[in-house]
Amino acid sequence: MTATDLIESWINRLEAEQVRLSEKEQDAPVVASQGRLVQTVGGLHLYEFIVPATVQLSVDLPVSIVPADEADTTEGIVLRQTGNNILVQLVDALGAEVPSVTLIPDQVGLVSTSASRLKEMLAKPDLYHLGPTERLASLLQMPEVEVAAFPSASSVFSTVWSDDRSFRRQKLANLTMELIRANKRILLISPAHQECDEMVGIVGRTMKAGGLNHKTWITRYELPIAAQAGGVNLHELGFEAQMHQFYAKSQGDKASLKHKYDRFREIAPFLALKEAKQQDLDEVRLLEWRLVTRLRDLQVRMADVRKTLDEFDNLPLFQRLAMQAVGKNAESLKQYCVLYQDQMDELNKELDVAKASIQQLAPEAAVPRGMRAERDELKERIAKLGGTKKVRELIAAQENPNRQAFMQNRRVVAATPTRVASDPLFSRVRFDVLLIDEAPRIAARLLLAAAGLVRERIVISGDPRETAAAGQWAMPQKGVGAAAE
Repeated sequence: MTATDLIESWINRLEAEQVRLSEKEQDAPVVASQGRLVQTVGGLHLYEFIVPATVQLSVDLPVSIVPADEADTTEGIVLRQTGNNILVQLVDALGAEVPSVTLIPDQVGLVSTSASRLKEMLAKPDLYHLGPTERLASLLQMPEVEVAAFPSASSVFSTVWSDDRSFRRQKLANLTMELIRANKRILLISPAHQECDEMVGIVGRTMKAGGLNHKTWITRYELPIAAQAGGVNLHELGFEAQMHQFYAKSQGDKASLKHKYDRFREIAPFLALKEAKQQDLDEVRLLEWRLVTRLRDLQVRMADVRKTLDEFDNLPLFQRLAMQAVGKNAESLKQYCVLYQDQMDELNKELDVAKASIQQLAPEAAVPRGMRAERDELKERIAKLGGTKKVRELIAAQENPNRQAFMQNRRVVAATPTRVASDPLFSRVRFDVLLIDEAPRIAARLLLAAAGLVRERIVISGDPRETAAAGQWAMPQKGVGAAAE
């Protein structure tokens, strides 16, 4: 079948998979613990969490993060899972240490975006290039035993087959040098972020040896997992780091807005806690006022009784008879004194407890001078912009044009195929050449989505013996959903 037929087939499989995932409700929340901030680059934050042993999250799976205090949620993607440890890239910081969060995976959304990209390739043929994709489609449909023998002596499609990973990766790096000197724009993909880091290190080292400044030509999309690879500092090649540095001066307004937004997110829960403490303090003070009022009333009554007792013998006869008629005599008045004293003693004990609570709550409810005014000002500013969700959208909207322009200015863009297929930024950027590292380990639908972005040539690399073992190119049987990568 042609590339168009193959893409249509995968669209049908993905839509069936989307329905299956929705019906089975597989995007169940996952409680992650012991979160810590690994690094922050520009507007992105890399966090490490621990998940239960039964949880397996795929690479580049989008997730929503709900903090334990149920504050504003943030979005992120899973970069890697090693045992119980996962690395998640977030767009909002959660602090240096995070005791617990709830991860809400969006497997349905990931499948949906992949299907949408393939649909867009067919619906807008003038924006995508299916010439080189036709040769790739032919390879993907061949039996595993014939993959290594697929004719590749072509300027449009070529293969680098070898069981020696170092050899084939070095060959891709040398080819990258040649293509850069020929002024070609290159998309380099690897199946996972760790392999992508390794490949970027090899390419960077080769460029340095060839006299090229690798920092100028290559960018690593998403945050690198490793700090170095092949003697190359990957943090300097990170897309976010390069873009943030390049646009630092021109992004003053966005940085100011983001600073205000982050500051509001910082002080809002702090003041909410202070206000709760202040409410407790007000209730205790009201209780204290009621106790003092009651105590004063008893003290007045006690003073009246004692005065009456002191003057009882000197009172007129008729007045004493009138008092005795209502049960007031010397003995009963003494009993009143004992009763009032007991009540005052109890009130004094309650007052001591209330005063101790006030002394404890007063510093806890204290707010630094000017913080409430700052919060109200920030809240008013964010409300005028449409709320916190709208502010995040504004920050992203201001960022997208610059991200696209910056990516188009780089000769080599290294990424994972899932990010290429699902990130809207790649739908607006085109390349001359696609270099595929470890191709047998990449799903066919992802290879097709990446191939549609190149105009001239596809170079596919890997060990052909892994094709059958990985099973990523096998066409799903009718009625069977596509495997979500």
